[in-house]
Amino acid sequence: MEQASLPVAIGDHVELSKTLTETDVALFTAVSGDFDPLHVDEVYARSTPFGRRIAHGLLAMALLSGTASLMSAKARARGFAGTSVSLGYDRVRFVHPVFIGDTLTARYTIQGFDLAKQRSLGRVTVDNDAGTTCVAGTHLMKWQAA
Repeated sequence: MEQASLPVAIGDHVELSKTLTETDVALFTAVSGDFDPLHVDEVYARSTPFGRRIAHGLLAMALLSGTASLMSAKARARGFAGTSVSLGYDRVRFVHPVFIGDTLTARYTIQGFDLAKQRSLGRVTVDNDAGTTCVAGTHLMKWQAA
């Protein structure tokens, strides 16, 4: 990807933190339909290698949507009057379990551009409060001029 004339720059960075609660997991379970016992059954989860319930990987990943929104807000603060649209996440991996009560920090850093397509590529991660990366991937954003 080449350097582009877009409302963001290589190295631009935003982050968002949230502590995952029982309510977050219950609501995500209801919305997603993912009632796997690893997420909802404490007795079952104790018998797994995790030793307790884990939050859904997609719930942790959902924080990245917030960071994409913050990156768009940063562009608007710089005078960008167009529209930014998430084109999706690539090479996403859930590399460490997330537990209820973990405080997660989602980070988004601009890494590159595709000028011809008016797109930026961001490195995205979600780390727990111990600093361990739990989710890692890339994000593609389209910047449409007004």
